[in-house]
Amino acid sequence: MFQRAASSRSFPKHFNPGTTESSSGNSASVPDHGSKVSARSETSLLVLNAPEPPPPWQEVSGRVRRAVLAEVNRPSSLTKCFVSVLRGLFPILLWGRHYDRKSFRRDLMAGLTLASLGIPQSIGYANLAKLDPQYGLYSSFVPPLIYAVMGTSRDIAIGPVAVVSLLLSSMTQKLVDPYTHPDALGFVVDFLSHATIVGFTGGAAIVIGLQQLKGLLGINHFTNNTDVVSVIKAVWFAVHQPVSTASFVWNPRNFLIGCSFLVLILILRSIGLRKRKLFWLAAITPLLSVILSTLLVYLTRADKHGVKIIRQVKEGLNPSSVKQIQLTGPFIGETAKIGLICAIIALTEAVAVGRSFAAARGYQLDGNKEMVAMGFMNIAGSLSSCYVATGSFSRTAVNVSAGCETTVSNMVMAITVFASLQLLMKLLYYTPVAILASIILSALPGLIDVKEACRIWRVDKMDFLACLGAFLGVLFGSVEIGLLTAVIISFAKIIISALGPKTEMLGRIQGTDIFCSMRQYPSAVETPNLLILRIDSPFLHFMNANSVKERILARIAGGCDATMTRFVVLDMSNVTHIDTSGIPAVEEIHKKLTSSGVQLAIANPGWRVIHKMKLAGLVDIIGEEWIFLTVSEAVEACGCGNEEDSSLSG
Repeated sequence: MFQRAASSRSFPKHFNPGTTESSSGNSASVPDHGSKVSARSETSLLVLNAPEPPPPWQEVSGRVRRAVLAEVNRPSSLTKCFVSVLRGLFPILLWGRHYDRKSFRRDLMAGLTLASLGIPQSIGYANLAKLDPQYGLYSSFVPPLIYAVMGTSRDIAIGPVAVVSLLLSSMTQKLVDPYTHPDALGFVVDFLSHATIVGFTGGAAIVIGLQQLKGLLGINHFTNNTDVVSVIKAVWFAVHQPVSTASFVWNPRNFLIGCSFLVLILILRSIGLRKRKLFWLAAITPLLSVILSTLLVYLTRADKHGVKIIRQVKEGLNPSSVKQIQLTGPFIGETAKIGLICAIIALTEAVAVGRSFAAARGYQLDGNKEMVAMGFMNIAGSLSSCYVATGSFSRTAVNVSAGCETTVSNMVMAITVFASLQLLMKLLYYTPVAILASIILSALPGLIDVKEACRIWRVDKMDFLACLGAFLGVLFGSVEIGLLTAVIISFAKIIISALGPKTEMLGRIQGTDIFCSMRQYPSAVETPNLLILRIDSPFLHFMNANSVKERILARIAGGCDATMTRFVVLDMSNVTHIDTSGIPAVEEIHKKLTSSGVQLAIANPGWRVIHKMKLAGLVDIIGEEWIFLTVSEAVEACGCGNEEDSSLSG
């Protein structure tokens, strides 16, 4: 327990502990505890004499400095500052000095293994995004090179991914009619929680799988809608059409090729997962499938019998796309929304993948630097004909299994992709579209996390509702509907929590100076003549100030028994922010309590809270002598500590 000083405590001029004049003119009697309240705690002075909190701009600049500087403390000179900025933006300058041949050999093998999986996946994801195959390879060349020098994850593999590809294809096709886009999507992306991402990713995985039926069945014309009902209708229509309508009929040869290689990929992947020494089987199987299926189609001339093939893939280095960037036009607002949503989803996925592997391998991932690296690599990609690239869980798992040491494995993969673009694109002419569908389908099971959905259900039912809303919205509506449904549920949860914060009645744990919730700890006992309330909300602002005030006054009115409440201690340890609506609420609580002969004491207000209370003059109204560092000090100052101890001993 804190030491208490012998200095005297003076009462505010407007409050007399013996007699208080109410607003109606009636006198309310309060016992004189002058001898007990006169001792002022030195620790309580710490609350009132705390330095001013840093202004918001200083906090923002501090976050920016931590994001771009390699050192936490500010460098002493301009040269050191410049060097620190370079090391902060390019972590390769830090770990590159200790890079050796052994690490390079491991990264080389990991990068080549990664390329064997990334090349066919990138072509498949470009097809999913309704882009030409080369754009998937472009996105596996420039962004990985940028991330390799700017990223903080040693393991993450950069390139196009299934979910973002689906987002682009489903949202950009509606640009012809800008009114089909919900305007709310522009600002609601901040409400995408972990549960929302789990539900959205699971629903998107099923939608992606259904979309691959077009390539797997060899259907020429397919619905542009992504909901499950429209896709099933399109498949049913194609399968049951007469042969005369050849453009809609499915081709069993495509189905046979796709399913055969899908089974092969899944079997070899299962073997690779069971036996760690054979991990390379899971990585090389997609590339092996592409090679074998291409040879099969070429030798049998299956393309002449209805098997759909990729045909021409443009070869060569990424062409510049600077001149294609337009900052004016009727669709600039819609494209900005699409870019913002894709950026949030891509960044969330990348950071989640990076942190999971960083935790497993025992190092720290810097989220701020990851955001900077992801932003720079996608800006560079947008200038070189790439679409959105991010971290892929399946490719990262292969990268780790292959023994990667640093981001050099991404460089090796990018160089391999570049060599493929220069030399091997003509060999993909006879690659069947069905094999791309089977490669994408083989990667989808990892996107559906049933265990995590069950865990969310056990932990938080409202989060599960957001998860389910995103899942069903994507599955039966569209990507936009799924996101909006989840965001509306999450936003409603925030509003409900903000509008109705709880106020807990605190009691003392017998034999200690610990005060805690009497509902959570039934053994805690109430202090006679004293009511201790805690505000369980980080914010006391315009949305909940009146609600908190009414709850506190209602508790005081309902808590008065035969022994009249004479002191109220308001524990504000959980309140970190208060605004110009919260301050008058506390002032009115004090006013009503004073008019009833009850003294208000404030315990442990936050740094910014006490600062604003002083600026608003609320500390002078309540009285500096009624501001305390801890609840136990406030209870002792009210003269109730010894009374409670004696009642307990009795």
